[in-house]
Amino acid sequence: MRDHRPLFFLLFSFLTLNITAQSYTSWFTGDEGDTTTVTQPGIVLMGGAGEHDNAMRWFLERANGGDVVVIRASGSDGYNDYLFSDLGVEVNSVQTIRFNSASAATNPYVIEQLLNAEAIWIAGGDQYDYVSYWQGTAVEDAINNLINVKGGPVGGISAGMAVLCGNYFSAQNGSAQSDVVLNNPFHNTVQLGDNDFLQVPFLSNVVTDTHYDDPDRRGRHATFLARKYVDTGNPTLGIACDEYAAVSIDENGQARVWGDAPNYEDYVYFVRPNCDVGLPEFCEEGEGLTWNYNALALSVLRFNSPDDGSEWFDLNTWTEHSGGEWFNWSVVSGQFQENPGVGPDCSLGLDEVNPNGIQFFPNPSNGDVSVNYSGQAQWLSVYSVQGKLMERIWMSAQSTSIDLQNLPQGMYLLLWEGGQERIQILRD
Repeated sequence: MRDHRPLFFLLFSFLTLNITAQSYTSWFTGDEGDTTTVTQPGIVLMGGAGEHDNAMRWFLERANGGDVVVIRASGSDGYNDYLFSDLGVEVNSVQTIRFNSASAATNPYVIEQLLNAEAIWIAGGDQYDYVSYWQGTAVEDAINNLINVKGGPVGGISAGMAVLCGNYFSAQNGSAQSDVVLNNPFHNTVQLGDNDFLQVPFLSNVVTDTHYDDPDRRGRHATFLARKYVDTGNPTLGIACDEYAAVSIDENGQARVWGDAPNYEDYVYFVRPNCDVGLPEFCEEGEGLTWNYNALALSVLRFNSPDDGSEWFDLNTWTEHSGGEWFNWSVVSGQFQENPGVGPDCSLGLDEVNPNGIQFFPNPSNGDVSVNYSGQAQWLSVYSVQGKLMERIWMSAQSTSIDLQNLPQGMYLLLWEGGQERIQILRD
């Protein structure tokens, strides 16, 4: 119901919230009485320059008439009327809470409003404000509670999208530029979380990226995935949006894509290492990244979708989809490359990225390794999983052996210099 209290009382309440609250500022639209509704889970990711109206309607419908809370660390109340009345989806209230300092994350009123919310929207801004203000606090707990216990929708745009994944880019040391990090994947701007913040279904092993078309961020996103692979030993996935595109993810892992095709080219990208692709061939501090594998390192499905959410991608398989077109991305000595692709074929074996038929055995090995290959004599480089060059060995015959017994136990990447071929070997 609408609030029919006298106007002077409402104005007094508004001024009280905005003047006396030191750690936060609040703007409220709608019924100030808390309501409880049966919600549906959902995640909405938006690229950054503007909201996609139909994706926002999808978000609000899952709140089922409940209370929506917008949280941010800059800006004001621009979402209130937009979410409460402009989109034509009925909700009980919309409240924007701006965190003016980290201490707002311990304010009982702020926490109560978040716990009572049926939907939470994270606005744009600087994502490191969100990480530094909310990580390890009751705000983090309240957002995770809505996602995983209450089962309500959560979404974010720009910085808000950036933090809605397990391997979030924190921007702790500022924005990462593609040309910089491609040529030094250990640059101090490459600061990635490790599932230590928001716990979002289907996104625990994902790095999101935003504003993808301005500037071009494909190179830095590929670098983020390479670093997470090197740091953890696990292949990492990516989702990215251009500035006017969006993704909504339902409780079954179906990601619907929202754009404005054919009027505009607003792209959404789903990025994954190709099947049988391992660690980057070369990933070392201060040097250009190489993640190539015959130009097949990353398999990317790009959508230019209509505004009705009819095209989709399955986050359970990361292969099944309706709409979109496949590309392959790769990086050679810090240079990003994109080529048309046909999608990942997980039935392919290592020969697809190892055309010279190189074999190392036994694997795992105690360090005495036999090698069979059909290529010409050349150097073999041995790298640690951190990208450090450990040894260079001249291979002069098609069947020979190498001695790795002086290396510590662990996983190593063996790479033919000047070629694409690689093999991972465990020194036990």
